[in-house]
Order: sequence, then C-alpha cells, then structure tokens
Amino acid sequence: MKVLISAYSCEPGRGSEPGVGWNIPREIAKYHKVWVLTRPDESKEIIEAELTRNPVPNLHFVYFTLPFWQDSLRWGQSGAMQIHYYLWQIQAYFIARKLHREIGFDLIHHVTFVKYSSPSFLSLLPVPFIWGPVGGGESAPKSFWQDFSGRAKAYEIARNIVRGFGELDPFVYLTAKKSAVVRATTEDTAQRLYRMGVNDVDILPESGLPEEEIARLGQYPMPDSAPIRFISMGRLLHWKGFHLGLRAFAQANLATAEYWIVGDGPESQRLQTLAETLGIAPRVKFWGRLPREQTLSKLGECHVLVHPSLHDSGGWVCMEAMAAGRPVICLNLGGPAVQVTKDTGFKIPPGNPEQAVQGLAEAMIRLAKDADLRLQMGQAGKKLVYESHSWQAKGKELVHLYETITSSR
Repeated sequence: MKVLISAYSCEPGRGSEPGVGWNIPREIAKYHKVWVLTRPDESKEIIEAELTRNPVPNLHFVYFTLPFWQDSLRWGQSGAMQIHYYLWQIQAYFIARKLHREIGFDLIHHVTFVKYSSPSFLSLLPVPFIWGPVGGGESAPKSFWQDFSGRAKAYEIARNIVRGFGELDPFVYLTAKKSAVVRATTEDTAQRLYRMGVNDVDILPESGLPEEEIARLGQYPMPDSAPIRFISMGRLLHWKGFHLGLRAFAQANLATAEYWIVGDGPESQRLQTLAETLGIAPRVKFWGRLPREQTLSKLGECHVLVHPSLHDSGGWVCMEAMAAGRPVICLNLGGPAVQVTKDTGFKIPPGNPEQAVQGLAEAMIRLAKDADLRLQMGQAGKKLVYESHSWQAKGKELVHLYETITSSR
C-alpha cells in the first residue's frame, strides 16, 4: 500500500506532537510504503541522521515550507505559528496533488498537528482520508478560572476565540465531511466534532511509547515505603493544575511525605509562593526543568504521579508513569481521563476546585497508606501500556484500519 502522511511536526526521540509525527510513519513503514510531508526547519537534519543510523527503506520524507516564511520555529507556539500552520496546509495540498499523480496513493492520513479546529486540505484529494486523532476541544471548567491570573484568563479567552473561529471555517467542516475516519483524543473534542456534523468519531490517545522505553521504565523498582513521594512533571502552566496538587498535598497532611515538581514555566514563582503560604515548602521540591533522562529518573524515585491537568489533549507523563508501574492521580478531564483507568489510578471528578482538591487529597492519603494498592495499580498500568499504548501496538492497529478502509472501496 502507498500511504501519504501529513506531519507538520515531526522529530525522532521527542514526545508530544513531534513524537506523534515521527513514530506513526515509522511504524506504518514496517508494513507499507510511506511518504511523509513535513518541514525542513524543524528537524530535517535530525531525521536524516536517524535514518542514516537506523534505515527504514519504506519511509520517504518530502520537506517543504512557505517560500516567503521559512523560519516557522522562530515563533514557537504563538498565533503567528498557527497562521504558518494554516498556510502550510494549503501548500501541502498542491505538493500532495503532484505527488499523487506520480505515485498514486492508496490512503492519506493527517497526524500532526493534533488539532481539530484547523483543516487539512489533503482531504480534498480523491483518496481515502483519515483525520487524527485530533484534539484541542478540551476546556478548563469555568469554576476553576477563579484561581487563574489575569494573564491566564486572557489566554483561555483567546484560546476559546481562536477555536471558535476554527469551528466556523468551512474548510474544517469540509475536512470532517471528506474524512473516511475521524479520530479524537478526548470526549470533549469528539462532542465538538459531532456538533460540526461528524456522524462517528473514534476516541483514543494519540500518544505512545517505544517498546524499548516501556521495557526500561518497567524495570524501575518501587521505592522503599518512606518517605512517600508524589511527583508532578511538565511545563508549569496554569492549566496544568499543579496548584491543585499542592493544595491537595497540604490538605492530605501526610507528615513525612514529599511532593516533587519537575519542570519550569510562567507559574513557577506562584507555585513556590503557594507552597510557602500552605506551610508545606520544606516538603516540596522544585527541581526545575531537567533533561528527559533525569526527569524519568526522578519519576523512578517517586511512588505516585499527580497530574491534575485541566485541559490536556494527551498526557504523555501519565503513560510514562504507568509504564514505570506508578499509580496516577488525575482529574477526570481530557487525555488523562482516556488513558488512565480505575485499575491504574484515580480519576477525580472535577466539580469545582474545592471538590477536586478534596478528591485529590483523599487519593493521596489512600495510596500513601496502602503499599499493596500502589503495587496493584502499578502492575495494571504496566500491562495496559504494553498491550495498548506502545507505538508498535498502535502501528498494527492503524495498519488494520488502513486495510479495512481500502478494502471497502
């Protein structure tokens, strides 16, 4: 089969969007011939170096970017980056149309960005098209805005406005209509897609882990019982909800326990001030931003992951924690709610901030006092990730989907 994959963001050895853009094509190329549309400015040198070290004969990359705006990395994830992304999608259509005349694709799959409110013009080509999983339909419940700074509230308002404009874009509707299969990362995104006229949406995480990393994380032993350590990992942003984790840790009042926070970001000072105000600063360690290997090493020194995110489409850290045999405490929101099960952790009903904090605290107390439960949930997490969330398992599932779609034509 000849498959064309659109991966605006793509880089080996990364998580999040770049990891999705790299790992899905690589897995599909084990079974079929794959061409990947991506940008040269983000990772061409890294991709070519990886393919030199570990050749994948069926995997071909087609690099291009806007002739009048070539340095997309300069803008980060700003609004300018989103404009670049939209224009790049238009350009991708013309590149893909020419390639299709030469190659004759059997199927096209859009994988990154993982974003439901921007179109993929590749859906206009006369080839079966798979959209996603796409995300971005998640929102922080309004009751939680009371804890946000003015800047954070402005971010949420701007995000809602941009997303609303996207939902009015006729090309987004056309992308949904032309898709043979639409996949969403969360129930929230699925509901928005249904309101846009999509009849059927598959809900599943977009992220995965390599089997070798799953095996390595699975070798982390559970630390000795004392002190019990909780850990949160990620960018220190308001919507990550780490302030809820700190308040819950204070409410749990576990005298000898520790709470580690790994990451950096605009909320760093506010979180440190909050720890001081709550009287838990001596038992909270802010490690700052660490290289990935050191971050995972810190995870191995802790017992439980706390990830109270308010609108994550994914939640890679939840997957990493489960692979390492650590129970996860999260809110029943977004991507973590899809990944974490009742056997692998606690999904706390969000309700309002007070209810969420109480639920998080109760879960902390229960896991702190029950070593057998920690081990039981940890083993269930390992099993879940190995069976369902390795990139190899996702690749096999996608190959089956591709064959089902093309055989029904």
